[in-house]
Order: sequence, then C-alpha cells, then structure tokens
Amino acid sequence: MDSLTLACTVSLLAGGLYWFVCVLGSAEQKGKHAVQLSGGSIQRENVQDNYNQYWSFFRRPKEIEKAEKVPDFVDTFYNLVTDIYEWGWGQSFHFSPAIPGKSNLESTRIHEEMAVDLIGVKPGQKILDAGCGVGGPMRAIAAHSGCNVVGITINEYQVSRANAHNKKAGLDKLCDVVCGNFLEMPFEDESFDGAYSIEATCHAPKLEDVYSEIFRVLKPGSMYVSYEWVTTELYRGEDPEHVEIIQGIERGDALPGLRNYSDIAEVAKKVGFEVVKEKDLAKPPSQPWWSRLKMGRIAYWRNHILVMVLETLGVAPKGTVDVHEMLFKTADYLTRGGDTGIFSPMHMILLKKPEKSQES
Repeated sequence: MDSLTLACTVSLLAGGLYWFVCVLGSAEQKGKHAVQLSGGSIQRENVQDNYNQYWSFFRRPKEIEKAEKVPDFVDTFYNLVTDIYEWGWGQSFHFSPAIPGKSNLESTRIHEEMAVDLIGVKPGQKILDAGCGVGGPMRAIAAHSGCNVVGITINEYQVSRANAHNKKAGLDKLCDVVCGNFLEMPFEDESFDGAYSIEATCHAPKLEDVYSEIFRVLKPGSMYVSYEWVTTELYRGEDPEHVEIIQGIERGDALPGLRNYSDIAEVAKKVGFEVVKEKDLAKPPSQPWWSRLKMGRIAYWRNHILVMVLETLGVAPKGTVDVHEMLFKTADYLTRGGDTGIFSPMHMILLKKPEKSQES
C-alpha cells in the first residue's frame, strides 16, 4: 500500500470514527451524543456502585413495595439510563403503535397529541404531566394544544435536561418542570385544568396513591388520561415463561410490580374518578408497538461496541456498559411480552373528576 492510499484510508477511518462517536445521536432526534453519556446526577466514579445498588433492590423485593423507598429506587434508575435513552431512543421515553407510512418520531407525536385531545383542554389552560421524564411528550403537547404544561419528575437530572430542551425548542414559556414525587406533589388542591400520564404511573407501588394525588390537584369536572403498563387477559401466572417475561420487564424498568389491566378502572373509581373510556391501544388494528425494538437490534450492537470503547477509554463512566446491556436484555423481554400478547404499555384509561354537587 503506497503512502497516498494509506493516508486516504487513515483519513477515512478517522472521519468515520469521528462521525460514529461525536456526531451519532438518537436515530430520531439528536439530544445526546455518545461522548456525553453520563450517570445523570451521579458522580462518574460512583456509576458502577449505583448500578450495583439498583440491582440490590431486587434482592429485597418487599423494599420496593414501600412508598418511601420508591424515590431512591426510581431516581437511581433514571440517573443511570436517561442519557442512554436520549442517545439511543429519543426524548420521549415511551412506546407508540407503529403507523404505516409514518416514522417512529411521527407515530410518537401522534400518540402524545391524542392524550391531550382526549382530555379536552383549551389553549392557555394549565395541565399536569405526571412523570414527565426529559419532556418529550410535554413539548409535543404544548405545541399542539397551546396549554401551559407543568411536568413533575423524581429525577433532578431530568429536570435540567427538560429545561434545556424546552428552551431550545422555544417552548419554555409554555413548559415548566418540577422535581418531586408524584405520590406527594407540591401543588395546591384543584389547581389543574387537566392531567395526563404516559407510561409513568407504573413506577408507583400502589396505583391508588398516585391516582389520589392527581384527583386532588385536578379542578372538578376536569379530565385525566393515563397510558398504563399492564399484564393483559392472556397473562397466566402459572406459566413459567410468562412469569419470566414480566419479571424481566419489571427489573429492567424500575417497576415495583406490574398491574393487571382489570385493576385499573377499579382503582380509579375507588379514589373518586368517573371512568369515561378504557381501551388497550396496543390491540389490533394497531400495528405492533414492539416492532421498533426488533428493528433496533443491529443498532444496539453497533452502540454497544461504541459504549465499550468509550468506557475503556475513560470517556464514559465505568458501569455504562452494564447499564446498556441491562437495557438490551429488557428490550428482549418487552419484545417477548408484545409477541405473546401478555403485556401492554398503552392501556388507556380516560377519567373525569366529578363536578361538585350543588348545595341546596
């Protein structure tokens, strides 16, 4: 190989490596680059220890059923995974049905806009995003509806990420983010004109606790919609494969325990809501929501090699490879849950807080 050919080859490889490491971001909407992967609010030297701590929760399963343990459990999880989610998935940490002719980004936006359309709010009204993550749905909903959206997340790092994205999108006047526990929200009674949760209340050990809080902060007559993670009517607790799949989803997504679809409406009525509509949005004719996970397998291996290189070089903190591998294994359990039909991440329930009865 002559010197010119060698120089061209080296330049090509260097350019490709630069693009792979420094340019490549989320397949949908760049928010993070590979070289920016971190442990959220965790000091980089503590990421591995926090990953080990996360898994220690599952050696004490009763601990994650206690409301006082949920903040630490979920906060640790989202410190570990937020950057990887943004880099590899996008700014909306949820699923949506595949729509023929639409990209994943477009399908996601349509799924989010449907939520705010269901609660029937008007421009200028104030609505709650209970479990807002880095605010992908919040921004889509604010832009679509003209509402003022207040999001709450347990994770301080996600607050900073959401605020940065809101400002960059020019939506910081419509979007506000609060760090807090949606089981004990820092909002006044009857202060919101509507509310929604997109695949977020699954982190609550008792659905009744989060629904009660949302009921409290809603104005009478207002609507709330939630997309719930549930086991379906096909789930069989005596089937070892079914149990393995559901436990894999729980452990890889910081869930104290998945609920059955049949429990959701009963809990809502118990806290005072009227059930307006209930539907599993994953059922046919909807296209499989898990198809994106299947198509992402090649991207995972590409990204996993990159993460290993970055961790070896000290660019990404030690423990990042373990977190990335955990998420890939979880994606397999989610795919199996979709293939078997025993799991849905989008059991939609539309609820209304009754009007106050008139005093005679």
